[in-house]
Amino acid sequence: MKILQQLIIPILALFCLSINAQTKTSPTLIVFNAKVHTLDNENTLAEAIAIQDGKIIKVGSSNAILKLKSKNTKLVNAEGKTIVPGIFDSHMHVIRGGRFYNTELRWDGVRTLKRALTMLKEQAQRTPEGQWVRVVGGWNAYQFEEKRLPTLEEINEATGNVPTFILHLYGHAYLNKAGLTALHIDAATPNPKGGLIQKDELGNPTGLLVAEPNAYLLYATLAKLPELTKEEKINSTKLFMSEMNRLGVTSIMDAGGGFQNYPDDYGITDLLDKQGQLTVRLPFYLFAQKPGNELIDYSKWINEVEIGPHDDDHHNGKLEYYVQGGGENLVASAADFENFDQPRPDLSPEMETQLKGVIGTLVKNRWPFRLHATYNESITRFLNVIEAVNVETPLNGLLWFFDHAETVSDENLVRIKSLGGSIAIQHRMAFQAESFIKRYGKKAAENTPPIKKMLDLGITVGMGSDGTRVSTYNPWVGLYWLTTGTSIGGTKYQAKANILDRTTALKLYTQGSAKLVRLDANRGMIKENYLADFIVLSDDYFSVTDNKILDITADLTVVDGKIVYSDGLFEGLANPLPKAIPDWSPVNFYGGYQKQ
Repeated sequence: MKILQQLIIPILALFCLSINAQTKTSPTLIVFNAKVHTLDNENTLAEAIAIQDGKIIKVGSSNAILKLKSKNTKLVNAEGKTIVPGIFDSHMHVIRGGRFYNTELRWDGVRTLKRALTMLKEQAQRTPEGQWVRVVGGWNAYQFEEKRLPTLEEINEATGNVPTFILHLYGHAYLNKAGLTALHIDAATPNPKGGLIQKDELGNPTGLLVAEPNAYLLYATLAKLPELTKEEKINSTKLFMSEMNRLGVTSIMDAGGGFQNYPDDYGITDLLDKQGQLTVRLPFYLFAQKPGNELIDYSKWINEVEIGPHDDDHHNGKLEYYVQGGGENLVASAADFENFDQPRPDLSPEMETQLKGVIGTLVKNRWPFRLHATYNESITRFLNVIEAVNVETPLNGLLWFFDHAETVSDENLVRIKSLGGSIAIQHRMAFQAESFIKRYGKKAAENTPPIKKMLDLGITVGMGSDGTRVSTYNPWVGLYWLTTGTSIGGTKYQAKANILDRTTALKLYTQGSAKLVRLDANRGMIKENYLADFIVLSDDYFSVTDNKILDITADLTVVDGKIVYSDGLFEGLANPLPKAIPDWSPVNFYGGYQKQ
């Protein structure tokens, strides 16, 4: 008996080791029969991906990868569709946008003004008393076949007695008559600093609000509209994240934004993070809201807030959600609003002193920062401040970057490079090329922004959208713009030398955005030991015609190895989405980005 035991025990041990080894290497998910663009340095193509514990464990041929399957492996046949790494939007206002998504009628992608006005009328008819119809960014006049803006008469006719607010880029907003009444705006209402409440010949407000050039009037008016309940905001944020997943977005850097107060307005995403219900990775920046008191806020946050990933946020199945640093506006006096309908704003003389105080404090405490900077004239002054801080407290490799940089000069690009800075660009010119050309001319627009020069200098560039209140949150509009040099209105304005090939453009939306915040060691490619964030595309981005890029979505989106969105061939693989609440939400009737 003893001899038998001596023989059996080693055999059992070997069997257990074999089972454990198999468990450790068995994928939880295999996606095969695909055209996998890994976006690695050799632009390798593969056919299949194996995933375990949120990471890619093998990439290769379908035959080789399928040999790894076990009885617990979920198999997805991609049926020849294209797979690319998940899109990382380096600049969006998703935390704020999620709170309001269910209230907003989106004109993003609508092809005719006639259709836009029909949607407006339909939504007004279902909006209950006490609520508003709101169209908040993501569109412009040139996307419509009619090539014009709606008139106030058309807006009033469509909406009647239902208060309505319509925001058009950074330039202006419309209030219908009911909206003026609800906000008590009348002949006696004064113009705020930097804004105009248009009046008719009798001195009565027409309903047009104009940024001259400061968008504060537009955003302050929007902030007065009713908010959703906590339950509705949770639902709204979930649906907005799902909308981003539908478009192939798996990571977003939130850039704060006006009227987005920390920590008060972060409660919804805080809760979803705790519950493990985020479906995008979400590092975010803190944006001070009180002009003149920014240094007080940042000093307070530095003492209270831990920055960077917390104990590898991958634990317990949670996605990354943490404070990345300060920005995008560090001080209100440095806000150079990109409103090409108006002349470039001259920043106040006090800007340098205020900005130096904040940046100096951030650098001393090793806080990364990002800074909104549209115009080269502003960038010159900002760089003067950063260089002065660097003399007193060396940056010494601290992560920092400019956002936007539409008109940055060659000289300032060299200065940015020498200071170790990077640049986050967005497709805002896809919406404002025509306004820019009208003010500054065709020649000035040819390299706006000068993306190729940035890349040639070796500056890290990450791509984003600046959604939701100016440009659309749809990254495929950005990819169309990068690869064609064309606005959504069809104006081909960029010089050929500034237009990117499709692979380079996509890398800016994947590796570029990750590298911007030094997260590229494990994401941005489809590669062994990288995060399992990837998308199966509705159409082959690399072969469709230029205009078809605008229509691409994800048929399947995988984040952290989990299927978070599915459609088409893969419908039903992701958990079903809840209906939008309240019931009258435009999301229930139109969804988000439109194709009509």
